[in-house]
Amino acid sequence: MSEHVEDGSRRSQEPQNAQGAQGSAGSPDVPDEDVVELATKIFDLARRGETETLAAYVDAGVPANLTNDRGDTLVMLAAYHGHADAVTALLARGAEADRANDRGQTPLAGAVFKGEEAVIRALLAGGADPSAGTPSAVDTARMFAKADLLELFGAK
Repeated sequence: MSEHVEDGSRRSQEPQNAQGAQGSAGSPDVPDEDVVELATKIFDLARRGETETLAAYVDAGVPANLTNDRGDTLVMLAAYHGHADAVTALLARGAEADRANDRGQTPLAGAVFKGEEAVIRALLAGGADPSAGTPSAVDTARMFAKADLLELFGAK
C-alpha cells in the first residue's frame, strides 16, 4: 500500500498529468499543509538523488512507494533524474520497481527514454519488468532504435 500526497510543485519535464488531489480544504482527502511540505521535500530529495537523506526518511517510516498527485513514486522521480543509487536504496527498502504513474509510465521506461544506463541496470537488478507499462521499456527502446537495450531486455 502506498501513500498519495499532492506534491505541491510541477516539473514540466517529468511524467505528469493534469489531475490534482481530490476533495476540498478540511476534507479527509486533502493532506495537512505540514504533510504536503514534508512530502514535497522528500520528492525533491528523490529528484536530486540525495540517497542517504531519502533512505533515512524511508527508514523512519515514510512509505517507500509514496506517490505524488500524478502517481509518480520516489523511484520514478529518482530514475527519471538519473540517480541509480537512490533507485537502488529505495528498491532495497521495498519500493516497487514497476509501479506505473497515472499515465501508465514506469520508472524503467522513463530511464530508457532519458538514456540512463546505470538506472536501467539498477531497476532490472531490482526486478523491473521491461514489458510493463505503456509504453513499456521495450517499446521505448524500439521507438529510439536502442538495439543494445532490446538485447539487454531479451527482446527482438
